[in-house]
Amino acid sequence: MDLVTVRTLRTPSHRDDLALAPGEQPLAGGTWLYSEEQPGTTGLVDLTGLGWPDVERTPDGLRLAATCTIAALLRLDPEPAWRAWPLVEQCANALLASFKVWNAATVGGNVATALPAGAITALLVTLDATAVVWTPDGGERSLPVADLVTGVRTTALGAGEVIRAFDLPESALTSSTGFRRVSLSPHGRTGTLVTARWDAAGFALVVTGGTPRPLVLRWDAVPTAAEVDTVLAAHDDWYDDPHGSPAWRRAVSRRFAAELVAEAEGSEAAAADGVAR
Repeated sequence: MDLVTVRTLRTPSHRDDLALAPGEQPLAGGTWLYSEEQPGTTGLVDLTGLGWPDVERTPDGLRLAATCTIAALLRLDPEPAWRAWPLVEQCANALLASFKVWNAATVGGNVATALPAGAITALLVTLDATAVVWTPDGGERSLPVADLVTGVRTTALGAGEVIRAFDLPESALTSSTGFRRVSLSPHGRTGTLVTARWDAAGFALVVTGGTPRPLVLRWDAVPTAAEVDTVLAAHDDWYDDPHGSPAWRRAVSRRFAAELVAEAEGSEAAAADGVAR
């Protein structure tokens, strides 16, 4: 779609040139930005000229640049110990986007757009990722991705703030994960997406797609299905749009949660059996 109100396009090469003026929006892949009208947007600031490396190994895990494309993320050769890595491809495929979109759409753009069906948000929240945010005063702050997305198309980003990167801890990358997704049609938008991550430190369940913002539930150990179901049955903030009613989203999320608990119990039992032998 033509953005008829846009009058300027800047491509800064240094952070000093990044400061967003009134009416300017950051541009990375542009797959959402160009998909609908952007009232009030008079300028675009292309972040790709800043030259951020797509992926960097860190002492504590992995850093993904906000400008890293989904295709670049999928091309990464994971470490053998990263048991959680299959979740990357599962969440990428949940977007139902072609490889052509993967080559343009960015990790940061999917999160910053803050749509319930943003499966990269689900991926990062499940892996306990932290967002590194550049502030207009030249500083930076960090917050969990689970707290960055606050609702449908709303985030905790302040005026002039830009997502620089996402840090994924090694402990999450080496955990086991589970994935369940449903939509009303074979190629429809996600109705609900339920993911889980578990290791010796505990069990985390994440619901996206069916909720306006990520719902994160944690236990010190794999809970019973009844314990999880009690929490989800009491949760009263479910998304409502043409892709699914709140009642349906709650029902399938509860079923998926029970399946993921059973999957975690099974993997733990198998691991214990292997140790015993």
